[in-house]
Amino acid sequence: MPVDAYVEVGAKRVFAGALDWPGWCRSARDEEGALEALIAFGPRYAGVLERSGVRFTPPAKASTLEVVERLKGDATTDFGAPSIAPKADGRQIDRRWLARQEKILRACWMAFDRAAENVAGPLEKGPRGGGREVDAIVAHVVGAEASYARMIGAPAKDFEEADADAARDDERAIVLEGLERAVTDGIPATGPRGGKRWSAPYFVRRAAWHVLDHAWEIEDRSSGSG
Repeated sequence: MPVDAYVEVGAKRVFAGALDWPGWCRSARDEEGALEALIAFGPRYAGVLERSGVRFTPPAKASTLEVVERLKGDATTDFGAPSIAPKADGRQIDRRWLARQEKILRACWMAFDRAAENVAGPLEKGPRGGGREVDAIVAHVVGAEASYARMIGAPAKDFEEADADAARDDERAIVLEGLERAVTDGIPATGPRGGKRWSAPYFVRRAAWHVLDHAWEIEDRSSGSG
């Protein structure tokens, strides 16, 4: 069966994502490369969802992907993060939607936790000697997700790097409560100071991508990895 996909095209980087599968999103320098990367990570995404109760069968080739939307990226896209919400994320949501998204988010969190807990030593450095260690990655993910949660009106607080690991469960509870309110009460179009809000589907898409991107980074940079 075809998989509906979208691409977000920046000047230097292109992201490809599957509309119905938050977290399954990869990037490259051009559209063809991004779609190929998405296919290459399909089995890893299937492994994330294996025990989630959400059935996912990875497609074998890029021709299975049907690009239904092309988005113009921005500076954030070129920096290395998806930044533009596809039109599909403006859809109506209900409790059936919520139940599925919670399962996917929890599976992404579990994959990240496993990756962080299974590291036996320092992570391999990048080609220029850069890259955070695991504790710093955990702090970054917790802090970023808290800031994402505020985009749907959730009362997330800032977490210090020193307490990020302990705050992880609290932050995730805030996320789930925020999603629950998004379904029952909706999300105001703007924040209390006039700032832009995200839709709940885009929040899940962005959060799941970020968690898995760093889970896979940890796995790939772990000592002894291929």
